Amino acid sequence: MDILLNVLADKKISEEITISGSKSESNRLLILQTLFPEIKIENLSDSDDSVHMQHALSTKEEVVNIGHAGTAMRFLTSYFAVKENREVVLTGSERMQNRPIEILVNALKDLGAEISYKEKVGYPPIRIKGKKITKNQVSINGNVSSQYISSLLLIASKLENGLEVELVGKITSIPYINMTLSLLNQLGIETSFEDNIIKVQPKKTIKNQIVVVESDWSSASYFYSIVALSEIGSTIQLSAYKKESLQGDSCLSEIYKHFGVSTTFGKHFITLKKESETKKEVLRLDLKNAPDIAQTIAVTCFSEGISCDLIGLHTLKIKETDRLVALQNELTKLGASISVTDKSLHLEKSSEINKNIAIETYNDHRMAMAFAPLALRVPIKILDAEVVTKSYQKFWEDMQQIGIKIDKL
Repeated sequence: MDILLNVLADKKISEEITISGSKSESNRLLILQTLFPEIKIENLSDSDDSVHMQHALSTKEEVVNIGHAGTAMRFLTSYFAVKENREVVLTGSERMQNRPIEILVNALKDLGAEISYKEKVGYPPIRIKGKKITKNQVSINGNVSSQYISSLLLIASKLENGLEVELVGKITSIPYINMTLSLLNQLGIETSFEDNIIKVQPKKTIKNQIVVVESDWSSASYFYSIVALSEIGSTIQLSAYKKESLQGDSCLSEIYKHFGVSTTFGKHFITLKKESETKKEVLRLDLKNAPDIAQTIAVTCFSEGISCDLIGLHTLKIKETDRLVALQNELTKLGASISVTDKSLHLEKSSEINKNIAIETYNDHRMAMAFAPLALRVPIKILDAEVVTKSYQKFWEDMQQIGIKIDKL
């Protein structure tokens, strides 16, 4: 489905939106719930990725297809590696079969796992023969996707001797590693993270408990962008959020001060308010700990006519698409002057935005959602708009509630 977005008239926004649970937290907890049935999860993400994860964990089929769900691919690789007496072929979409998995597979093999490639070495599909793993020490590069590291940590407490992970070199995406460790600690599993060594102690059973998933901060980013582009005085209340978040993307509350957006924390919600005009100086950010919000920030800067320098983006090359190239392609169509490297983005300030441009989404949910707020400036087309369901089922409904008009093309 292709759609046309526009706003019929400028207006001050005042809305309340409830956002589904964090995909990142939900997918970690779904793995942990399968390992520890004592857990009950509330406010679970309704994203496609979490649906794929639940299906993969419950199916008895030999071939497990997780579609575009990169988190599921990585977490399930470790899960099935320690699932004794179970053999599966883990596969996904065409794009997924071109996303690397070798670093994680090598780490698991070092621990004694039995994994082989069905087609191209280093990429899914992979055949996994689950077995008991007794080794408890492994090394992995610290600058790789944090999901590889979290994948190992999620199964660690179920290994007979626990696990010690040495992170080699510079460590990126630390908030996502800390999210995993915090969830383990919440369940009563002992962990430590000192210098470049992470230790997880073995645990056979845990106490019965309910875990409430915080709503997704990545999803909140699109509302930060909308408020940034809105009239002064506009407000959007989002639930359910907390000040002491496990999610790295909660840095949005600081970053969007540059765009005149304040964040007030209530008991289970946040209120975003447009307090002042966007600052005109260049926005310089290192997003190594929150790369998923890079697209939203770049589009906000372009919409507000300011320059930005974003670094720490090396993991965007291996997401649903090469997000840096995709951003460059689509922002250029809109009239932007933008350059990218394999880990950074530089956007020049611009004074005009081309109208009625069709935005390619590249099978990437964040491309569709990051560009949607532009409708507050010009009519814009979004191609393959259903791609948003990967992480945010109600996105277009919520955009209509905000006041964005949506026409099917």
